[in-house]
Amino acid sequence: MIDDRLTRRTLLGAATSAALPRAALAAPAATRALYAGGYNKEGGAGLLPLDYAPAAGAWRAHAAVAAAPDASWGVRHPRLGLHYLVQEGSAGKVAVLRQRGGAWQRLALVDSGGADPCHLALSVDGGALAVANYSSGSVALIALDPRTGLPRAAAQVVAHRGRGPDAERQAAPHAHWVGFSPDRQWLWSVDLGADTIFAHRLDAAGTRLGETRPAYRAVAGSGPRHLAFHPRLPLAYLVAELDNSVTVLRRGADSRFTALARHSTLPAGFAGKSQAGAIAIDPRGRWLYASNRGADSVAVYAIAADGALTPIQHIAGGGRWPRHLRVLDSRLLVANERSGTIDGFSVGRDGRLAPFGAAARAPGVAFIGEV
Repeated sequence: MIDDRLTRRTLLGAATSAALPRAALAAPAATRALYAGGYNKEGGAGLLPLDYAPAAGAWRAHAAVAAAPDASWGVRHPRLGLHYLVQEGSAGKVAVLRQRGGAWQRLALVDSGGADPCHLALSVDGGALAVANYSSGSVALIALDPRTGLPRAAAQVVAHRGRGPDAERQAAPHAHWVGFSPDRQWLWSVDLGADTIFAHRLDAAGTRLGETRPAYRAVAGSGPRHLAFHPRLPLAYLVAELDNSVTVLRRGADSRFTALARHSTLPAGFAGKSQAGAIAIDPRGRWLYASNRGADSVAVYAIAADGALTPIQHIAGGGRWPRHLRVLDSRLLVANERSGTIDGFSVGRDGRLAPFGAAARAPGVAFIGEV
């Protein structure tokens, strides 16, 4: 059963400020340049660069980069500074962009190997890019040139198999997240439709996929969505979209996971429809945050020394449909897709959130990345 300790917590309201094109957000301890990606069909116009202006004490949104439409997820190459962005659609694409001096240039556009790519992961050595194709229920691995970071071959595609009891959402596989194992031997993928975390074996070079096997079978009908890893312990936290839960998983040496505990993400007394969305952990592994789309809230958990979770707060997310969470120093940014805003929160010493600043306008926002 889902741990019901969270239902005894008090739902805290958060004041929502009017959206402004250049509104103030929670300011980071150090200046950082960010960008927002989102959906054109929901009013977006491509990648939206954001930066913090110390003199004005506010975040600023700059002109959208039209070369990155429907960019609902992205990752950055830490050595080369390139940005890999999905382009969701029936014929999925992955764009490679470079940012220099405030100008963004698209260097490549390649097939994702499936429909509606929604998540990416870059291998530790930068030699491969993994893609989760949601609608086609597949994962793809794209080999990258180690010198330039550009794709050097067409994607290798592996289709998932399986389905769940929810006839509307789980009639077929739906890959929603990908990530590389620390030992570089496996690519993990989370499938909402199949209620499964799959493990795909990597070759010695880390650029080809081999054997595929289940690494964890989630609760039937739960609809697992994303994984987040503890920064020090062999633990992972799985957020499930359909049953609004977070499961603590122990990572084994054989690529498999074992469930240790399960918690609800919803506030006490909530009776409407909701879908869990994002999951995020602060860099020191002290706090975990999960968003609820429908309840439009963020659940906050304290992480114990052994990785166990204790619910400590539930707070309104400042807008509608919180799809992504970005931990930034002592601040948390919430990307609210349907209200088209990015809302800021300060993070207290105990991990609790408090609304901070006004919401910045970002139509159709789906995620927040760092330049």
